[in-house]
Amino acid sequence: MSDVETQTGPGTGPLAHRVPDLGALELLLAVARLGSLGGAARELGITQPAASSRIRSMERLLGVALVDRSPRGSRLTDAGALVTDWARRIVEAAEAFDIGAQALRDRRDSRLRVAASMTIAEYLLPGWLLALRARRPDTAVSLLAGNSATVAEQLLSGEVDLGFVEGVDAPQGLDSAVIARDRLIVVTAPAHAWARRRRPLAASELAATPLILREKGSGTRQVLDAALGGLARPLIELSSTTAVKAAAVSGAGPAVLSELAVGEELAMRRLVRVPVEGIALARDLRAVWPTGHRPAGPARELLSLTRG
Repeated sequence: MSDVETQTGPGTGPLAHRVPDLGALELLLAVARLGSLGGAARELGITQPAASSRIRSMERLLGVALVDRSPRGSRLTDAGALVTDWARRIVEAAEAFDIGAQALRDRRDSRLRVAASMTIAEYLLPGWLLALRARRPDTAVSLLAGNSATVAEQLLSGEVDLGFVEGVDAPQGLDSAVIARDRLIVVTAPAHAWARRRRPLAASELAATPLILREKGSGTRQVLDAALGGLARPLIELSSTTAVKAAAVSGAGPAVLSELAVGEELAMRRLVRVPVEGIALARDLRAVWPTGHRPAGPARELLSLTRG
């Protein structure tokens, strides 16, 4: 009895269970072209026993003999010749599919849209983007800077591919990875009375004092509000770290800022750090993306650079 099992009636069930896979079809085409199962195996980088097994599996699946094997080589049966014609069309369609998919990847990889909260955009992202540029010189990068709430909106609307935020938690609807830790500190101009204090500020003193603050929706404001139970009193609300810092340097009042943002001002004594006790002002800095859509291409590579 032949090792080919005859099937009757139309195929049923999923198409993937009834149609040979691309590897088997490519093997059949190579046998037709070379007239040798061994030659086809060598061309495709598999062993001859593996090639024979694949042909037999395909014959069992289709229920017809495809190849006559002899010492002089391998010859297609009439059914095999017909199946080879169909296989050629399927493989050509698969090649067109592959070319199209590569074009989509190339288009995706040609640009990267990033949104970041102000502190990360000003003090961390430039270095990461320079490193990405060295790896991907052909990728055009656009950066939108705003507060953490705005970054979340841009991600959820599809305006950007990857975001970076500060705050207590990741915004709703986004997955995240912690990429760094930061600390908020209280700073003031050297002429302010707090600059000469000998003991740390209590949380109650900080809450009772009007401060130069970032606007609501910023990660800095979220952390401070959480630390003070929502009792922070704004003297002025400003929409950028640079503006808050400039106001503090001018002597307008105390401010709460990222430690990353004031290193130069502290070193040059344009600002003075004021110790605070009784509250936690540390925060996580996060990369964020829409839930269930893990970063790919240049976005994934940028994410890897933030952890270097």
